[in-house]
Amino acid sequence: MAVETRRSIGVGLIGFGTIGTGVVKVLAQNAAVIEQRLGFPLRLVAIADLDTETDRGVDLTGIRFDADAERLIADPAVDIVIELVGGYEVAKRFILAAVAAGKPVVTANKALLALHGKEIFAAAEGAGVDVAFEAAVGGGIPILRSLREGLSANHIDSVMGILNGTTNYVLTQMEETEEDFEVVLKRAQELGYAEADPTFDVDGIDAAHKLALLTAMAFGAELTYEGIPTEGIRNLTPIDFELAREFGYRIKLLGIAKCHREDGGERIEARVHPTMVPAGSMLANVDAAMNAIEVRGDAVGPTLYYGAGAGEMPTASAVVADLIEISREIQRGSAGAVAPLSYLPHHLVPKPLVGLDELAGRFYLRFTAADEPGVLARIAGALGDQGVGIESVVQKGGQDSKAAVPIIVLTHRADEAALVRALAQVDELKDVKAPTVVVRIEEEA
Repeated sequence: MAVETRRSIGVGLIGFGTIGTGVVKVLAQNAAVIEQRLGFPLRLVAIADLDTETDRGVDLTGIRFDADAERLIADPAVDIVIELVGGYEVAKRFILAAVAAGKPVVTANKALLALHGKEIFAAAEGAGVDVAFEAAVGGGIPILRSLREGLSANHIDSVMGILNGTTNYVLTQMEETEEDFEVVLKRAQELGYAEADPTFDVDGIDAAHKLALLTAMAFGAELTYEGIPTEGIRNLTPIDFELAREFGYRIKLLGIAKCHREDGGERIEARVHPTMVPAGSMLANVDAAMNAIEVRGDAVGPTLYYGAGAGEMPTASAVVADLIEISREIQRGSAGAVAPLSYLPHHLVPKPLVGLDELAGRFYLRFTAADEPGVLARIAGALGDQGVGIESVVQKGGQDSKAAVPIIVLTHRADEAALVRALAQVDELKDVKAPTVVVRIEEEA
C-alpha cells in the first residue's frame, strides 16, 4: 500500500542567532532541491528569539517571529522544533517541552547533550520521537550519521581527531607566525574565530563535550565530558612548534577515544590534550579552522572525515540535513526508529575508563631551568630514577647565566605513571623555575 505524500512539514526555530540565520538561508536558498529529495517542502512556520529587533538580513515573509517559544512549541502547524538557543537550563526546558508535545527536535547543543543527554534521550524514547544533533559535532561534517549508519556494522576501535576549529586556527597561526599564544588568540577574536570568552575552546572543554558524544556513539559507552581528562593549549609557546618541526611532528589539540577489549568486558580510553603527530600524517595537515576525525573500524579499517567544523552555513547544513532525515521518517511513519546514539538505549551503559596512569607512550617535555652546570644531569637523573629514558635533548638560550632557559627532552616510550613520578621530582629541584610542559606523542595519528 502506497504511503500518501504529505503536503509539507512545518518547522519551528527557537534561537535566531548566527546558526539560526544560516538555517533560514539554507531553507530558502535550497528549497527546490530539498523538495526534490523529500517529495514535499519544508516550511518554516515560526521563529522565536528574545531579540526581535535586529535585522538578520533574511526575508521573513509569511513566518511568524516573536519571543514566545512556548507558543511555537504548542503550534499545531509546527511538526519539528529546532533548538539553537545554546546553554543548559533554558535549552533543556524547550527540548523536553517539545518532546512532551510529541514533536521531534533538532539541536546543535553538544554541551547540553554531553551533560544531560541521558535524560533527554530517555524522554524522546518514551515519547517515540527523534532528537537529532548532527550539527553538535564537526559542524557540516556528517560524522555522527556515519557512526550511526554507515559504520554500524563495525566494532569501532578508535575515534581520534581535531574537534575544535578555534584551537586549530590558533595552533596553526602560532606555528606559522612564531607569535605567542595571547597575540594569536587576540587576532582570532578580532577575526571572529574565537569567542570573547574563549575558555571552552582553548581549555579543551568544547572538544571534551564532542568526544563524550562520539564515545557514546562509537562504543555504546555512557560517559559525561566531566570524566574525560582534558588539557588545553594555553601553556604552548613558539619554541614548542619549532622543536616539534625539528623532531618531525606538528602539534594539534586532539580528542582521542579507544576501546580496550579485555576478558570480561570493555574499557574506554578517552582524553583531550595537545598532541604531537607525525608531520606526514593526515591529521597533521589539517590547518586553520578546519576539523578532521579519523574512525577505525574492525571491518572497514581507517576512515577520515574532513571539513568545516563550525560557522554559519556549514553548521546550518547539518541542522537542515537532520530536518530532512526526520521528515523522511515522519513520511514513512517510522519516527524514533533509529537510536540517536547508534546503540539501542538498553545497550548504552557505563563502561570503566582507562586511567591516564595506565597508558604508555613517548613524550615531549619542556623544562624551564637555571642555565647552570649540573642542571641537566639532575633532570636526567630524576627521569632515569623512574625508568623514563631520554631519546633527544635540546637546550635553547644560554647567553645569560642568571636567566632560566628551556631544556627540551624527547623520551623513549615510558609509562605515564612513571613520568608523573619523575616530573614530581623534577619540579622540586631548586634549579627548575616553572612546571614542566608535557606534550604527548601519538604515532598512530
